[in-house]
Amino acid sequence: FFYLSFQAEASDKPSFFLLLLLLQLSFIAAALNPPFQVTKGGFKNLIQNMANFAKPENALKRAEELINVGQKQDALQALHNLITSKRYRAWQKPLEKIMFKYVELCVDMRKGRFAKDGLIQYRIVCQQVNVSSLEEVIKHFMHLSTQKAEQARSQAEALEEALDVDDLEADKRPEDLMLSYVSGEKGKDRSDRELVTPWFKFLWETYRTVLEILRNNSKLEALYAMTAHRAFQFCKQYKRTTEFRRLCEIIRNHLANLNKYKDQRDRPDLSAPESLQLYLDTRFEQLKIATELGLWQEAFRSVEDIHGLMSIVKKTPKASLMVVYYAKLTEIFWISGSHLYHAYAWFKLFSLQKSFNKNLSQKDLQLIASSVVLAALSVSPYNQTRGASHLELENEKERNLRMANLIGFNLDSKLENREVLSRSAVLTELVSKGVLSCATQEVKDLYHLLENDFLPLDVASKIHPLLMKISKLGGKLTSASSVAEVQLSQYVPSLERLATLRLLKQVSQLYQTMKIESLSQMIPFFEFSMVEKISVDAVKHNFIAMKVDHMKGAVLFGNMGLESDKLQDHLAVLAESLNKARAMIYPTPKKASKLGEVLPGLGEIVDKEHKRLLARKSIIEKRKEEQERQLLEMEREEESKRQNLLKKTEEAEKKRLAAMFEQQRAERLRKEIEERELEEAQALLQETEKHLKRGKKKPILDGEKLTKQTLIERALSEQLKERQEQEKRLQKVAKTMDHLERAKREEAAPLIEAAFQRRLVEEKVLHEREQQLEVELSRQRHDGDLKEKNRLARMLENKMIFQERVISRRQAEFDQRRVEREERIKQIIQARKQERDIKRKKIFYVRSEEERIKKMREEEEARKREEAERRRKEEAEHKAKMDEIAEKQRQRERELEEKERLRREALLGRAPEGISRPSELPAGSRTTEPVVATPAAAAAAAAPTTGKYVPKFRLRPESSGPAPPSEPDRWGKPAPLEPDRWAAGSRAPPSQSDRWTSGSRAAPQDSDRLAGGGSRATAPDSNRFGGGSGSSKAEPWRPSRARNPQRG
Repeated sequence: FFYLSFQAEASDKPSFFLLLLLLQLSFIAAALNPPFQVTKGGFKNLIQNMANFAKPENALKRAEELINVGQKQDALQALHNLITSKRYRAWQKPLEKIMFKYVELCVDMRKGRFAKDGLIQYRIVCQQVNVSSLEEVIKHFMHLSTQKAEQARSQAEALEEALDVDDLEADKRPEDLMLSYVSGEKGKDRSDRELVTPWFKFLWETYRTVLEILRNNSKLEALYAMTAHRAFQFCKQYKRTTEFRRLCEIIRNHLANLNKYKDQRDRPDLSAPESLQLYLDTRFEQLKIATELGLWQEAFRSVEDIHGLMSIVKKTPKASLMVVYYAKLTEIFWISGSHLYHAYAWFKLFSLQKSFNKNLSQKDLQLIASSVVLAALSVSPYNQTRGASHLELENEKERNLRMANLIGFNLDSKLENREVLSRSAVLTELVSKGVLSCATQEVKDLYHLLENDFLPLDVASKIHPLLMKISKLGGKLTSASSVAEVQLSQYVPSLERLATLRLLKQVSQLYQTMKIESLSQMIPFFEFSMVEKISVDAVKHNFIAMKVDHMKGAVLFGNMGLESDKLQDHLAVLAESLNKARAMIYPTPKKASKLGEVLPGLGEIVDKEHKRLLARKSIIEKRKEEQERQLLEMEREEESKRQNLLKKTEEAEKKRLAAMFEQQRAERLRKEIEERELEEAQALLQETEKHLKRGKKKPILDGEKLTKQTLIERALSEQLKERQEQEKRLQKVAKTMDHLERAKREEAAPLIEAAFQRRLVEEKVLHEREQQLEVELSRQRHDGDLKEKNRLARMLENKMIFQERVISRRQAEFDQRRVEREERIKQIIQARKQERDIKRKKIFYVRSEEERIKKMREEEEARKREEAERRRKEEAEHKAKMDEIAEKQRQRERELEEKERLRREALLGRAPEGISRPSELPAGSRTTEPVVATPAAAAAAAAPTTGKYVPKFRLRPESSGPAPPSEPDRWGKPAPLEPDRWAAGSRAPPSQSDRWTSGSRAAPQDSDRLAGGGSRATAPDSNRFGGGSGSSKAEPWRPSRARNPQRG
């Protein structure tokens, strides 16, 4: 069989090979276990245990055969055993085909765990040989998973369309309605849950598996980036926000592990440009998808990931990527309401576009500059952190540092940075860098009106048309710009709020009181309620000092408590006006133009400037090279430090081991010293006993063995005596100190009493002085309160009028709401009463039904009990009858056995005349047992005799009559009945016949049964005393039971 298997394996007939191999295994199993049977489970175990093949192609063919017969699970298990076998650790071309078939089976059966195990093993096989093969397998795996998910979705949509178009006039089926009400979901949701969701789960598991297999491997990082991009597109296409968050966390953990385990084999080098570009592209794609899905928190974390990656490698990405970075930052900061950081992000974006994008059109540059200026103007003009606690200020400082690092500003953490990142700072930067000059004319005019001009009465009317024009500007930019779209209309609400604040600020500097109607007409953007909210926030942060008096319908500007605040801005305005007037009266002399002097040497200046720029470029390159060299030196130093630290650690470990060894050695020495001391103590005891004389005092240790413990106890006793003497001395000293302290206190008592009396007098005088001062202050406060009361008494009437007006209005509202509430309560009471009636009827119906069902159950149980009782009685009666019949049968058998015993006793030695014929029986008696004469008895009766019994063997040679009949055969043919022996109607068994008539063998001759002499012998048909072949009589009550020959 092994030879045939080898020949079949070499051939191209896999079915023949499979048949031979199964037959071979069957015979082997039969040899080991004879009752072996090839069942379905045994066949499955055989398939699962066939993991080793001489050629991988045979495993593929076997898997295809199993697939053709519908056993995909067995085929998958066979391929899995082959892939995970240690026999195939070297890459071969057939393994790639096997992996394609393997991933196809995994996708069809949705076995994600099997796919993961197989891909991990295949990565180990081909990682060092052929990485492209692993890439093709993984691409095929993801393609199949995506295709299955798309098919499931299209199938669900087709099913939904088919359900919708089936019959437009037919109503919904009752089962569909019940299912929709029970599950609470629509048909589409249910079909998605049954068809689409399992495949989406498997596709998501596929992406996670592939990312886990490809993570942190320099040879697979391109495939890792491609998988991450496809996973991002999956989340974007199907709006999977939860999976997107998990995907971002997975990628973030992979990067953290990459930085944590720096000694890992095949670890990606982030300093390499290709690796860095792949990682950055992945993070930027993550940032784009997060903004498109509206996950702004995850987008901000993606920005932090990008910044952290740039911080690790100490390199700045390409300008095109940085443009996308700052564009997404602008969106994130705008959504979060951080307008200041939004403006700085726009400023960085504008700087990058202007510096590196040479193909940018003038219109696009103008729109971007306008966005920068409007974003800066939209920042609140006052500080929001005014009045904050120290902890909040520290948190704000840390937040500013963090945001400044993300935007690209380097701030000193030890200095105060609230003024570095501020609205005034960003506006100054915009003007100095020329951003304002690149903006549109409307934006320029708006900037001058809001920041430079002082027009308290006309500022809102001039700003309003500019804002209308600005709201219409914007749109999509050209492809040359990395920014897709610019919309200036988003800044209009913030600018309207800023314009309102500027108007209020300027009006507060010019007016002290203004009517509400006039102020409302000056502000066309909002109603006065909105203006009031804006002003409340501005007053809260000390940007404006104003009050609103609704009773008088006026607005009061300025702080009444501080008169110096009125002159705060007027003095500055007066100084500026005087400077302008002085410049107009005394103009500065104009200097002569030097253009004519500069033009001749302009070419030389240009050449010098060009050379200077080239020199500067070379200097910058040298500085970069020097910086890179320094970084390499720093890395070398860090490596040397790490090596030194490792050496120090090893030396410390050696020292610790040496110290431990020394400690053990010292412990061993200490034990040896103690043992030596103990021996010396014992020797000393023996020496003491030798020198003792009789009749003298015994030593301290009487009859005890001198040990170290006894010596210690003696020392302790000596110390105890010394301590007791020391305590006695201390008690004596303490008594002396007590007497001395008592004497001191007796002398100090009068002095303390005198000082206490003096202190009482001084405190009494001080108390009287303070009490008089408090009385005077109370009188002054009372007088002031009376004046204030008289001043406010004139407002009491207006207060009462306003109070009555408010109370009357509120009373009317209260009455109306009370009526509405009573009506609503009546409706609720009526509805609840109806609900209670319905519920009561339902409860009555349910209880009635339960009682009816309970009654039916009780009747059924009673009927079953009666039936069981009746059956039990019938069974008892039947059993009693059967017992009675059996007892009668046993009685009859005993009677028959007794008669048989009597008959045998008659045949064994009693006179033959004691046996009566049937004809001689009394009348009316019935014979129950036939009495058949033996052949010897018949011969004796035929021959003349004197009445003495003669044995058969003595009569045989002299017998001249006919031969005696053979022994009856119990199973032979019955002999004919004797008519003279059996009366009519008598019951008699069939006659005995020859026992050996049915066979060809003759009956054995009777022989002498007794060895000794005697005049009596047993009958020839009896075997009572031997094991001969005596005759056996048929028993009509036991037709199938043979007699025991040993039975007497």
